[in-house]
Amino acid sequence: MSDDIVFTGARIFDGSGAAPFAGEVRVRGNRIVAVSRAGAEVPREAARVVDAHGCTLLPGLTEAHAHLTWPSSVEKPVASMHLPPEELALTAARNARILLDHGYTSAYSGGALSRRLEVVLRDQIDSGGLPGPRLIPSTIEREPPSSSDMFHGRRDADEARGPEAVREFVANSAELGVRAVKFLLSGESALAPGKSHDVFYTEEEVRAAGEQADASGVWLTAHAHAAQAIKLGVRNGFRVLYHCTYADDEALDLLEAHRDDVFVAPTIGIVQATLDATPPPQFDMAHMKRDAAEVLERQRLLVPELRRRGVRLLPGGDYGFPFNPHGRNARDLQLWVRDLGYTPAEVLHAATTLGGQLMGRGGELGRIAEGYLADLLVVDGDPTLDIALLADRRKLTIIMKDGRFHKAPPSVR
Repeated sequence: MSDDIVFTGARIFDGSGAAPFAGEVRVRGNRIVAVSRAGAEVPREAARVVDAHGCTLLPGLTEAHAHLTWPSSVEKPVASMHLPPEELALTAARNARILLDHGYTSAYSGGALSRRLEVVLRDQIDSGGLPGPRLIPSTIEREPPSSSDMFHGRRDADEARGPEAVREFVANSAELGVRAVKFLLSGESALAPGKSHDVFYTEEEVRAAGEQADASGVWLTAHAHAAQAIKLGVRNGFRVLYHCTYADDEALDLLEAHRDDVFVAPTIGIVQATLDATPPPQFDMAHMKRDAAEVLERQRLLVPELRRRGVRLLPGGDYGFPFNPHGRNARDLQLWVRDLGYTPAEVLHAATTLGGQLMGRGGELGRIAEGYLADLLVVDGDPTLDIALLADRRKLTIIMKDGRFHKAPPSVR
């Protein structure tokens, strides 16, 4: 018998956003080779058959704002963001496996706590040495001295000022093998009141980053709350912009004009986690909660407007903090339905089809269609009716990545 797999009995959500349909799917190697509809059968000869009656078959999910080196997970909360290198490496590997355990077969990194760790982690995953999602690895998040070391407490040559220093950072990052280079174009008011409105780079520095990224063949990613930070990013070729909280009319117009070139990830998971957090008495989160409430209200208005303008929007919630651990990622999907006006099918389209585009593989990832990569989930129930199903890993009865079972069915005929 060949290694072909036929999924039968499930309703199929193909990633397009359309309603699930009755049908079957055949997988050969790491590709989908046949999809049937209206109860028709795909060829069964020399194939193992997986009976998925009562379930929904859908593409694997994409986490658009992954931080696999952020240490906390549902399995192991970690109080500190600063770990020795050995612990950091093993913790990142653990977090990669946890993400895959929860149905995320792809992850786009929004920044790392190590210059090269995510590159090594990606290579280990791709070689089959470690379980984990397809990974777009990132650099550290570059913050210039003007940011007062707000995020990571570093002070080194990677944060020197000036266009040439920025070019060097991008070029060196590309040489290390990363695919996405992350800049903090603005600050973060959750960590220092008012900082979300601060812009950390000049026009000349951001232009240098864009020119060097183009020359080095890497993508640029930005933490960008402030309107000016958003505009700098869009004008200079940044591919992914996180947050965009304080976008003004000019920023909205720019995002719309570049909607085929840019992705926006509002990142409300961390916002809701901040509002829900119950810290110990000695840890005052009052200002963080005030900021989170403001950000959530702004995102409730911003996201529908960006969507109306055709901007590609992606769920992904800044997971890895003690109060927002890895493994809770699918809660983002619920928040998009509750707060941002999406239906379950619409947010699943964003997390699958648009996720495949984010990963740079829009023609072969994030859909259930012939020729596409076999990243597939079987869910007990119908997440297009109850999106909360995806937040319960027990409901993920089968997880397949690249045509191989990460979580296999109990029996295969």
